[in-house]
Amino acid sequence: MNEKYRRMTPEEILRKIEKMQKGRLKIYVGAAPGVGKTFHMLRDAHDVREKGIDIVIGIVETHGRVETEAEIKDLEIIPRKKIYYKGKEFTELDVDAVIRRNPDVVIVDELAHTNAPGSKNKKRYQDVQDILQAGIHVWTAMNIQHLESVRDIVEQVTGVQVNERVPDFILREADEIEVVDITPEALRERIKEGKVYGKEKIEQALHHFFRKGNLVALRELTLREVADDIEMRLEKERKEQGIDEPTGIHEKILVCVNYRPNAEKLIRRGWRIAQRLNAALYILHIKQKGELSERTIAEWEKMAKQFGATFLIREAASRRVAHQIVDVCREYKITQIVMGMSARTRWEEIWKGSLINVIMQQLKHVDVLVVSDR
Repeated sequence: MNEKYRRMTPEEILRKIEKMQKGRLKIYVGAAPGVGKTFHMLRDAHDVREKGIDIVIGIVETHGRVETEAEIKDLEIIPRKKIYYKGKEFTELDVDAVIRRNPDVVIVDELAHTNAPGSKNKKRYQDVQDILQAGIHVWTAMNIQHLESVRDIVEQVTGVQVNERVPDFILREADEIEVVDITPEALRERIKEGKVYGKEKIEQALHHFFRKGNLVALRELTLREVADDIEMRLEKERKEQGIDEPTGIHEKILVCVNYRPNAEKLIRRGWRIAQRLNAALYILHIKQKGELSERTIAEWEKMAKQFGATFLIREAASRRVAHQIVDVCREYKITQIVMGMSARTRWEEIWKGSLINVIMQQLKHVDVLVVSDR
């Protein structure tokens, strides 16, 4: 008789012990600013303190919102660290002070924040990682538009480029995710009442980022991202316990990039597909003769590492690019290819052949997704 559950390997036991020694991470996720993430964190903080939990504020950004400021009440606040840069004074989360204080839980607001120059870490999520390693639990908050992999989608929907971003692995490593959700109508009403921004910014906010259509799309994106994360966690747990094989385990995604403006967009699109299918991700660049942009390749490799992907470089040879892609697909047993539109003119395609057509003819059972440059 087959066992329903299998024994854990020594490596899995070690990882489980290490995780038990780390602090636990809880992330409050919202569709947009003003939905009440910080307010909910503070309200929950008072609830757990009544149960005897030692919880403090490492840093909270109220943005002058009266309701949020009032909710702090008598919670202990760890003083911020002062940093001087080019004659100006900045205040940031004091990671060392938090670790010395050693509470059970610390609240660290605005996870996507970029620290002032001269700070120990460039990004606040890195501060959070240091605190977790010290065995302290962290509560934090972020909006969905700050997630790295949805950058292109958010820009397409809202027309806004989001510069402060959080790697997707942070969301995956969270032990608990809580969605703070209100309807677009309720959020717009809060803005009209001056509960989110000052009077001078209300009209601009309502007619730009906070248009109803934008908020509906961001809300849907938030709920879908969290739902996908929950599904992935369930599949991972089933796999660890030896219960069936997760869906998509044999899927392998290959993203083909070259020196065109949409390269990073292709990588992010490929990663999102890989996440949906719980698939392995490979990123391929075929280096042509005379290409000197090593910096660009380094950026792609950095993105690949961040997304947990395998980065592959092949030197251009006598064989056509299409045949080299086919070789890589066969070597790594790729099931789906993500690539941009061909840069060849119509005459070049007639003379040299279509790159995509060659690939599809050679790989009968591989799906090809062609992503628009626009």
